[in-house]
Amino acid sequence: MPIMMSNEQRHISTEERQALQLRGCHAEEWESVMVAHDFCVEQLRNVRFEGSVSIGSATRIYDSTISNYHIGNNCTIDDVLRMECRHSSTFGEGVVVAAANENGGRSSVIYRELTAQVAYLMTVMRNRPTMVERLKTMASSRAEEHRSTIGRVEDGCTIVGARFVREVNIEAGASIEGASLLENGTVGRGAMVGIDVRARDFIIDNDAHVDGASMLERSFVGEKSIIDNGFTAVDTLFFANCHMENGEAASVFAGPFTVSHHKSSLLIAGIFSFFNAGSGTNQSNHLFKSGAVHQAVHQRGTKFGSSAYVMSPAIEGPYTVVLGRHTRHHDTQDMPYSYLIEEDGHTILMPALALKSYGTVRDIEKWKTRDKRTLKRDNICFEEFNPFITGKMLRGVDTLTRLRENDPEAKSYSYNRTTIRASMLSRAIKMYNSAIAASIGAMLNAGDHNTKEADGSEWIDLAGQYLPLSMVEHLMSLIAEGSMSLDDITTHLRALLPRYNDMAAAYAFNILSALLGHEASAEELDQIKSTAANILARMREITEDDRQRDTGLDMMVGYGYDFRETKEHEADFLNTR
Repeated sequence: MPIMMSNEQRHISTEERQALQLRGCHAEEWESVMVAHDFCVEQLRNVRFEGSVSIGSATRIYDSTISNYHIGNNCTIDDVLRMECRHSSTFGEGVVVAAANENGGRSSVIYRELTAQVAYLMTVMRNRPTMVERLKTMASSRAEEHRSTIGRVEDGCTIVGARFVREVNIEAGASIEGASLLENGTVGRGAMVGIDVRARDFIIDNDAHVDGASMLERSFVGEKSIIDNGFTAVDTLFFANCHMENGEAASVFAGPFTVSHHKSSLLIAGIFSFFNAGSGTNQSNHLFKSGAVHQAVHQRGTKFGSSAYVMSPAIEGPYTVVLGRHTRHHDTQDMPYSYLIEEDGHTILMPALALKSYGTVRDIEKWKTRDKRTLKRDNICFEEFNPFITGKMLRGVDTLTRLRENDPEAKSYSYNRTTIRASMLSRAIKMYNSAIAASIGAMLNAGDHNTKEADGSEWIDLAGQYLPLSMVEHLMSLIAEGSMSLDDITTHLRALLPRYNDMAAAYAFNILSALLGHEASAEELDQIKSTAANILARMREITEDDRQRDTGLDMMVGYGYDFRETKEHEADFLNTR
């Protein structure tokens, strides 16, 4: 694929060729080397050219071998052992990534403009095989459209100290500094690839950062994501704003804001989103019977404590805190804001308890402020109060109420291979009901409930974008019929983002009406909004109390320890915290 030059290209003159040879430059065929109209020999030193090469205006190349590349304007290439396109390539597009299932049962085909939403449809919705195959076929076809025997380096790129760059397209403003091996991939606009990085069969999206001897194989790295400090990833999809260091990921679908910073942390065969891995986090995905066939799902906002462990298959609801080891294949997807705690080898479920935690509030608030993307290819809804989690809380209340009614005298209850203590069950019902009321009021305040775009049906979290399942089902039908291209799908989903508030308000209105047993009146709407505001204020008081416990003087242990006076302890504590 030729690169567009701002200046007319020309052959190197005989005089320039002679001067370049004196500067240590050689070419298999000088006639195959094209330069910008304003080219001067000082731009090159100790360069070997092989095959077809073109060089843009003000681009400098020193001490390097270049084979079959078109290089744009204002680039710097220095001390590159070999930058070559040895054969026809799609530059990472069309690579099959065995995400979420090591045996390939959820394989996805990556392409340059892949979004978290399209990848989710391709990876997760295997109950719609015709739709999945259609997506994979379109992605493979797009990759073939971009096949070329010539690699390209776009304007303003820096490639310094790299050893082998093979069949890699490098987009405008990207930098590669000291990479060991890059093969069959694309480095997006403004992205950075650093020291000793090794990557094969990859796409690195705009403004992403891969550094510190990290290794990628069959992986997609989303916009503004960071892979650093020796992190290893195989068959993994990272979407916007992921941050991975030190550990390992294998066969992972990492939705937006998935984070793992610590050594000895392993993410494997799972679906993650807005996830935070504690030190020593681990999972296992096969039971030594039928191989690595199992998966786990950790829905939005799940956090693992230090040395937490989950044996697949398992699934947790949104904003669940996992502590200890869990081997009994729990399913708590309809119990959001919960704690899962190990006790004597059993999994204790504490539903709704995370609603009292300041950590939950902090997590929800921090993600929006940390979103520094410019392109925003992935669609992300940041709303705390939304139909997806509200629906789960409604189902959670129904389940907990039914458990209590079936055995009102029980000391504990069994639920999907977990244990819920009676005291926690009663408290959870109250907390969920309060949060449901707060959610309904907040959604009604944020949008126009008179829209007919969405009813009270179930919603899903489509890798960061909240949508009614009915809309997603309709979209999947259109894809299966062949009615939509990849660009159509992305455009369609993007167009739904500004309609979210109205759709959520319509959902809240229908849920409220169902709870009331009749269509909510204007007075009842005003009442729920007022009630919701009061409930939310009380919820924030509780989480603020939790924050105060974490930052209060009771935590002043080990501060100002060189002094005996309490005022010195307090001064060190307050100035530090």
